[in-house]
Amino acid sequence: ALVTKAVTKEARPGNPLPRISEAPSGMLNAIGLQNKGVRRFLVEDLEHLNGLDLPVIVNVAGDTMDDYIYVAETLSQDSRIKALEINISCPNVKKGGVAFGYDPLVAADLTRKIRKATSLPLIVKLTPNTPHIESVAQAVEEAGADGVSLINTLIGMAIDVDSFKPALANITGGLSGPAIKPIALAMVFRVARRIKIPIIGMGGIMTANDAIEFILAGASAVAVGTANFVNPRATLDIILGIKDYMRAKGVLDVKELIGAVKI
Repeated sequence: ALVTKAVTKEARPGNPLPRISEAPSGMLNAIGLQNKGVRRFLVEDLEHLNGLDLPVIVNVAGDTMDDYIYVAETLSQDSRIKALEINISCPNVKKGGVAFGYDPLVAADLTRKIRKATSLPLIVKLTPNTPHIESVAQAVEEAGADGVSLINTLIGMAIDVDSFKPALANITGGLSGPAIKPIALAMVFRVARRIKIPIIGMGGIMTANDAIEFILAGASAVAVGTANFVNPRATLDIILGIKDYMRAKGVLDVKELIGAVKI
């Protein structure tokens, strides 16, 4: 499947430049949810994506619960969309800017309201920037989520030592890539032991072995993001690599590997 970048109720210009900076074993980004808004997305972008002949999952973002509900309801009217991924790393403007995904009760309330607004499969994307990630996962499961994806980016920063200025105009950004893989893997492992719904694991997956680690930790599927910046064939290479691994291990069904880590 293909998961889009975030779609919001209204168009957003995003943050000022520069908003991407290379980091050791990864990258920082502060794009600022730049997108055309849900209406233009449906008219201008979805036709192209649908032509790729694979399921399209749309990432949904917002500043308020009403924003999320509006976008979910609007997207649900289009049969070309196969699932929604709810980005709860967004700041809740009515709660002082704290991310929707920080507090289990807030995350559950948002999930419950979106669940009532759509019949599409609902995947909730968890933020690692909370000490309560297992509780958040359990809360959204109980509120009606069909699955969770984790992790979103970690908050990071870089400074240009010549100019003394932050590398990003936004000062901080989201750290992704191999640098966060051990953290992501540990969080997938922990969450998998608290919930029964499927997990999509992500965070620094560059190779088939990386993907297999996430599956062994408890992920039913994986997602690849930053790797595409350095290898446009990354997802295809990973798929082929998983098949080679399964043949070598005599594994007939990838489901045999889900959560099979030996403790």
